Amino acid sequence: MRVYVPLTLPGLAEAYKTGELGVGPFVAYAVTPGLREWYLSDDIEELEYAALSRAALASLRLLAADRDAARRRVVVAVDVPDRAATADPDRGLDPAALGEVRVTGTVPLAKAAAVHADSGDAEADVTAAAEALEAADAGDDDAQFVVDGAEDHELLWYATQEIPNLVGLGA
Repeated sequence: MRVYVPLTLPGLAEAYKTGELGVGPFVAYAVTPGLREWYLSDDIEELEYAALSRAALASLRLLAADRDAARRRVVVAVDVPDRAATADPDRGLDPAALGEVRVTGTVPLAKAAAVHADSGDAEADVTAAAEALEAADAGDDDAQFVVDGAEDHELLWYATQEIPNLVGLGA
């Protein structure tokens, strides 16, 4: 199963240093039955993009909690055994948990298929979105508009070999 792990650049640097995306259980996003029902599509590419988008929002939440992290959303796509990722059936259609799975076990970074991250030109909008997130969650429509502005920036695709340069460890 392909899962999308939300991170920050410091989180990606730590994963690169340790060689592990995480030691489960940790939250990731995937094409779950709830996401399929919510998105109303049978196109797997559209569904995977929806799961990636959910992970990008979770990355934004990580940025809101870590004021020192570079203001760029990061998502790592990795394939794990189906039994290693489970969705909570009680939260399957909860809008806050769409596509959410718990990944158990250790996930080596070497198993990652790709990294998706904002370009530098997204930083101003991502910064504003991270600052507006709490108000948006409370129902402020203007704040939600700011949060949605970050989604206007497509995450760029990076090969796993590019991680050192992405996190500032490259030559």
